[in-house]
Amino acid sequence: MEAILLAGGLGTRLRSVVSDRPKPMALIEGRPFMEYVVRGLARHGIADIIFAVGYKGSMVEEHFRDGSNLGIRASYAYEEELLGTAGAIKNAGRFVTEERFFVLNADTYYSLDYSRLAKLQAEKSLDMALVLREVDDISRYGAATLTDGMLTGFNEKLEGEKRPGTINGGVYLMDRRLLKEIPEGKVSLEQEMIPRWMKEGKRLGGFVNEGYFYRHRNPGGLFQVPGGRKERSRFMGNSRESAPSRQLRRRRNGCRALLRRAGGSHYREHHQ
Repeated sequence: MEAILLAGGLGTRLRSVVSDRPKPMALIEGRPFMEYVVRGLARHGIADIIFAVGYKGSMVEEHFRDGSNLGIRASYAYEEELLGTAGAIKNAGRFVTEERFFVLNADTYYSLDYSRLAKLQAEKSLDMALVLREVDDISRYGAATLTDGMLTGFNEKLEGEKRPGTINGGVYLMDRRLLKEIPEGKVSLEQEMIPRWMKEGKRLGGFVNEGYFYRHRNPGGLFQVPGGRKERSRFMGNSRESAPSRQLRRRRNGCRALLRRAGGSHYREHHQ
C-alpha cells in the first residue's frame, strides 16, 4: 500500500526552536517526529511512502534515504514553491502506482486502523474516505459531519457556538482518479477540493476515530488527544509536573506507549 506524507510546510510555529530543520523533523528523544509516523505506517503494511517535501527537504531524504532501514520504500516529491495540501498531493501523485493511496500530515501521529478506512472505501465505493475526530469545542474549527458514513458537511464554521463535535482528522484514502481533477499550482484540499467534490456529487465518506491523536504544532510540543483535551509536552524537560487527573494520566501513559510501539523510547511530559 502507498501513502503520501505531507512534509512540505514551512513550520513557522516551530521555527524559533527548530530553525535548522523542517517541522516534522523536530527531534523527539533523538529521532525525528516523522520517523514515528513512518514506523506506524509500516507496521500497518503501508510500505511505499512518498515524501512530499519542500523547506529543507533534503534533510528528510538524507535521514530516510531509500527507507530500507525502516522496512519501507521511500521516494521524494520536491516542491519548488508552496503548493498547498492538494497541490502537494498532485505533485507527489506522479509516484503513485496503485488505484488507492493514503494521504496524511507528517507532523501528526494518529492511532488508527488503516484497514478500516480501506474496508469502508470498498464497501461504499467511495472516491475518498477520510477520518474524523471528536473535539470538546467545535467553534475553533470547521465542523465535519457524517450521515450513515457519508460526508454531508465539511469546514462548516460555527462561530460562537461552543459545543462538542467532529472535525476533519487529516487522514485520507483517495482514489487515484482524483489526482487529475486537482488544478496545477497552489491548491488547498480542505478549503477548495473537498467542498468542490461534495458539490459535484463525489462519494466522500468516513468514520470517527477514537484513537490517540498527536500533532507537533508549536515550541511547547502541543498534542491533542481524544475529546479535544490538550497536553503540552517538553519531551526532554526536567520540570516537575503538576498532579494530573487519573483520566489524563491514563491518556498520557497511553500516548507514551503508542510512541514506544512506533519505535520510540520514553519521553517525559509535564502539564501547564
